[in-house]
Order: sequence, then C-alpha cells, then structure tokens
Amino acid sequence: MKTVVIASNNAHKAEEIASALDFEGWEFRTLRELGIQSDPAEDADTFEGNARIKARAAHEASGGMAALADDSGLQVDALGGEPGVYSARYAGEDATDAQNNAKLLAALDAVPDDRRTARFVSTLVFVDEDGAETVAHGTVEGKLGREERGSGGFGYDPLFYPDAFAGKRTLAEVSQTEKNAVSHRGNALRQLRALLAGS
Repeated sequence: MKTVVIASNNAHKAEEIASALDFEGWEFRTLRELGIQSDPAEDADTFEGNARIKARAAHEASGGMAALADDSGLQVDALGGEPGVYSARYAGEDATDAQNNAKLLAALDAVPDDRRTARFVSTLVFVDEDGAETVAHGTVEGKLGREERGSGGFGYDPLFYPDAFAGKRTLAEVSQTEKNAVSHRGNALRQLRALLAGS
C-alpha cells in the first residue's frame, strides 16, 4: 500500500483528492490523520510556489513519504486578480469563509453584473518518495453573485456561478460529483492523474 500525505487538514479537500486519484493500492491521509506537524510559511507569490512549499514540507516531516499539496484561490478580474494567493486570508490571517465572502461582496458592491467575472485556480504539486515532482494546474471560469447561495462546498463556493452551469447554480448548490466534474481542483486532479498514470 502506498500512503500519500495530503498537505492539508481540510477534510473536504482530502475527500475530493482521494476520489479523483483512485489508483489501486494508494491511500490518502491528511497530516492530522498521520499525526504529522507541518505548517510552513506560505510566502510565495504564486499558487505553484505555495503548493511546492507545502508538499516539500510534508514530504520531509513524514520522513520521505509521497506528498501532495494544493494551493488554490479566486482571481477576480474587476479587482486586478485579487484575492489570488491571499484567498484563504483575504479578510485577515484567521478569517472565516463568511468574513472572506463578506469582504469580497463589499469590494464588488459597485461592480455591475456583467463585469463580475472571475476564476478559481488550482495548482497541485506531488512529490514522490524519491523526491521527484509532478505539477498540474486547473481553472474554472465563472461569475460572482451578490449573495451566498447553497449549503455545500466551502470558501467562495456559495458566491461562484461556473460558466459550465450557465450561471444558474453556484458551486455550493451542486453535488460533490457535479462540482468535481467542472471545478478547478477537479481539472487539476484529472491532469495530475493523467501525468502520474503515464510516468
């Protein structure tokens, strides 16, 4: 059995990763599940840079196990690409999803509906036992609503209407399967799966 450390304690994220990378004989465990402490400073200015920091740190903290890290966020065109790499801490270092969403809605208050375009971006960095690295990217285009809708998902999902759903439903109003089919992390995971299957 090959155990892959997911450099996150986010159960939603771990579930999404495990269902997408369903290689036979692989199991995925979060840092918490393995009792590993790893909390490096995510001080890179790109998603790939931060994902690499987390993956390398988890690989080392686990004593050389395979490790996978994701760094993702929301880029809003009307805000010059913000919140970007600061998506999780947009409203402050320990901000909740609700606080981040409230700050985003306030920043976009005067922006007309047709200019509320945005995309979720995800970069995955996989470090194998021998230290070899595989990188994958994924995006999903859409628009931002004016209020939260839906109880599924997390983060900015209740505000984000993917183009793939014709602007009718947010990422928080669909099943995990539907979300995986179009989401930035789903797209990055499919690319990573193809790269790892071919290696």
